[in-house]
Amino acid sequence: MSSFPLIVDVKRHSLEDGPGIRSVVFFKGCPLRCIFCHNYEAQSPEAEIAFSAKDCIKCGRCKEVCPQGAIDLELPGRIYRERCIRCGKCASVCPGRGLRLIGSYYSVESLTEILLRDLPFYRHSGGGVTLSGGECTIYPDYLETLLKSLKASGIHVVLETSGYFDYDVFKQKMLPYIDLIYYDIKIADVEAHRQYIGKPNQKIFENFRRLLREKGVKVHPRTPLVPGITATKENLSTIVDFLCDAGAGSVSLLPYNPMGIEMAVNLGRPRPPLPMGFMKPDEEREVYAMFKTIIEERGRRWKRLLEPASA
Repeated sequence: MSSFPLIVDVKRHSLEDGPGIRSVVFFKGCPLRCIFCHNYEAQSPEAEIAFSAKDCIKCGRCKEVCPQGAIDLELPGRIYRERCIRCGKCASVCPGRGLRLIGSYYSVESLTEILLRDLPFYRHSGGGVTLSGGECTIYPDYLETLLKSLKASGIHVVLETSGYFDYDVFKQKMLPYIDLIYYDIKIADVEAHRQYIGKPNQKIFENFRRLLREKGVKVHPRTPLVPGITATKENLSTIVDFLCDAGAGSVSLLPYNPMGIEMAVNLGRPRPPLPMGFMKPDEEREVYAMFKTIIEERGRRWKRLLEPASA
């Protein structure tokens, strides 16, 4: 893995990725392959070309500049992926952004400069910077330098992680500079975790236990609700048992997000076998009620998981 990461996007003025107003940095590259990923463009560490049919005007400029002859205007996906070298020339001449090059390199200095532009918003709102992905922890040296730079300006830092990282490296290079960790606990069963996420979950669960024993950082687990996969009584029950045994103080349930399906297709990958729509309000209420019942069945000491998380 290169120590020089590509960035998918820097989303400014976010209200959804931690306390206050935040800038979110989406790093490219992840060791997991969640079938229900909603950031498919952040899985591969390499640059990629995404094609959106609805934005293509068939002007033909992309075909003219492609050095590999990888563009065919009559091809549904537009690109012969086996020929494409992801040079980005097609995307650079596309007037409608039907073709986009995903993944750009920023030096730590240039990325810090962008993030510091919103320093007054962070301070006024109690916000800061959130590092996300993909899985940003796969770039420990880059993150260590970036985190030191952010903390030198007094910026609150949230890290969003799948938990699949080398704990000793994480503790040495990243943990001292992080204020809050959003930690994904998705599937409790080892084989189901391997099937839907691509890796076993022992490292993720052990890293979570170790993090809870650390001082000076808040760790908040989150579980995505994917119909038929994670949003089942069996899975949620086992996750509740694990969280309480580990000493977690709360958990967030994240409603299913189908936004990654379109991006997977745009990148030339098979369409994931998932529901195309968001969870309906009554479906969400049903899962939340089931989760509350699971908690109540286990007695008083589990009820803290129902309390709102503090930032």
